[in-house]
Amino acid sequence: MIIWLNGTFGAGKTTTAGELVKIIPETRIFDSEHVGFMLRHIQGLPEVRNFQQWPPWRGLVVQTASHLLDYLGGVLVIPQTVLIEEYWAEIRLGLEKSGIPVHHFTLHTDQATLTRRIETDAVETGARQWRLDHLADYRRALPWLSREAEVVDTTEIPPARVARIVAASAGVRTAQAG
Repeated sequence: MIIWLNGTFGAGKTTTAGELVKIIPETRIFDSEHVGFMLRHIQGLPEVRNFQQWPPWRGLVVQTASHLLDYLGGVLVIPQTVLIEEYWAEIRLGLEKSGIPVHHFTLHTDQATLTRRIETDAVETGARQWRLDHLADYRRALPWLSREAEVVDTTEIPPARVARIVAASAGVRTAQAG
């Protein structure tokens, strides 16, 4: 199965993914951004604002996830923001055609907390302004995300607890808390 963690930048997707790996046996993180990084080196692709605009990115994410699960089994956690409904539909349908159950979550937090998290992030310091600039895109996408995914409010919940909420909702067995 796949647990897809969606939501804007700073909502806690990467941190929650790391927590899920700790509590769900045979779980791996697939950072689908690396597919986009790979494609940036291909000559002839049109200039785009976001690599998700390239149809090969969406198809390769589906194929890579499918092959990884065929090879490794278990659970794949994909912490990836997808804010264009048509792109999500294409990915979801591709995974469904591959017979992969997908549990889609949108990690959400209030605007003030989100801004604080982005501005104080010590890891992605070079992307602060880019992340802040995309908050409006997330707000515009929230209506369809709320229909397509289970929304988990991460505002006042520590990441380990968010991971337990996600795991329980996905119906996966977790290791005992340690």
